[in-house]
Amino acid sequence: MNRVIIVDDEPWAIKGIRNAFNWTKYGFEIIGQFTSVHKAFEFICEDRPDLVFTDIRMPEISGLDLMRKTKDMGLDVDFVVVSGFAEFAYAQEALRYGALDYCLKPLDIEMADPLIEKLALHFSTKRSMQNNQILEALTSSDKSELNRLTQLFDQSTDDYFRVFIMYSNGEKKHDRNISVFNFKPTLEVNLGSRKTLYILKSDNRTDLDVSFDSAVFIDLDIKTVGISSISNQYDHMAKLIKEADIAASTVFLNEANGIFEYEQKLNLVKPYIDGICSIIQEKKFEDMDDIMDGLIYFFDHNKLGMGEVVYLWNQVVSSLVGSYYEELKDMELDFLNYSELKERFETFESMCSFLYDIMMYIKQLNYQSANEGDKNSYFAQMVKYIDTNFQNELYLKDLSVKFLINQVYCCQLFKKNLGKTFSEYVTDLRIKKACELLKHTELSIDEIAAKVGYMDYYYFNKVFKKQSGITPTKFRKS
Repeated sequence: MNRVIIVDDEPWAIKGIRNAFNWTKYGFEIIGQFTSVHKAFEFICEDRPDLVFTDIRMPEISGLDLMRKTKDMGLDVDFVVVSGFAEFAYAQEALRYGALDYCLKPLDIEMADPLIEKLALHFSTKRSMQNNQILEALTSSDKSELNRLTQLFDQSTDDYFRVFIMYSNGEKKHDRNISVFNFKPTLEVNLGSRKTLYILKSDNRTDLDVSFDSAVFIDLDIKTVGISSISNQYDHMAKLIKEADIAASTVFLNEANGIFEYEQKLNLVKPYIDGICSIIQEKKFEDMDDIMDGLIYFFDHNKLGMGEVVYLWNQVVSSLVGSYYEELKDMELDFLNYSELKERFETFESMCSFLYDIMMYIKQLNYQSANEGDKNSYFAQMVKYIDTNFQNELYLKDLSVKFLINQVYCCQLFKKNLGKTFSEYVTDLRIKKACELLKHTELSIDEIAAKVGYMDYYYFNKVFKKQSGITPTKFRKS
């Protein structure tokens, strides 16, 4: 909610402003009203409201002086001036000090909805820009920009930090006044329409052993929460964010709501994966059915997470490519991180299915039965479908079923006919469209990310930078 205070020396005018707008509908909450400008200024300095409605002519100091003093303090507070004077000079000076609007008393009821809609859009855009800037600063090695954007990370104190990443099931976002922790988070950053990052800070390490009420999951429509380790190193922020995101990604394995703490268990999974790699290298594919059938149970039984999934994928890929390079060189067998795996496969089960299909493909190389012409025809239809639906979730397994082509052979066709892997082709389409929208629209960056198929701004930002060499924010500025 956007927090509002009203300042006017006449109580009837305050009442008129309160009654003129449907505050809650547009995401606003009145947290204070003052007939004394001095008391209003003290409140602004201490509680930092988002928006102040103020009169101009008041006995103590004017509304313009209140705006000037607030700006001189460097406080990020917006103003709307409501005055009984229709003089152009007043309006001009108010706008010069950064007022969002200048309205006459009494407020015209017909103008109330357009004004509150305009203010809601302003704060939505402003918050989106701040989110993007803070996120880039948090994950950058240069922390000077972060210090400019927020004073919450004072390196002179011995504070502890912990990061939480929360995914919701739908568009429903919780009110920031509803605390899901046992104390208020230091910083909240939206990473997409369904993903929020929280940074908790305390000088007492035990404060960060946060517990959740199970009812929160129902009330706030929460899907999963990922929790990082605790660190007192200011420079570990990017690492903590990654840990929390990996922990939240555990939903990729079991598709169940839950709270997951980051924990590495590579020592448990390594012997199992070594067994798979031995089968590949020794070409004992007759033993593969049993070991792959038990893979999902093994991960579930040992409560393994996304870090172990990444290790599994990259170790098996290394073994496959090392043993069968010529047979698999056109396949989409690249080393992937956790975000790339989630983007490419819908679930852990579908990833395991793909690996199994690769192994069966090697085993049955001499038994291809489909007609080459049919395959090319179906492939052309698949590419046309991707070209017009790239903004939606696309998984190679689903497309191979839809267009009657084995997903392993699909990988070969992409490389052979288009010179790119399936993932590269889809990513190119999405980033090209994102560049067009950044150049020619006023949409926020997270809105653009969603329009081209990325609900997770954090991941979109990484992909865009990898493809273009700069972040979306810098691309738009250039």
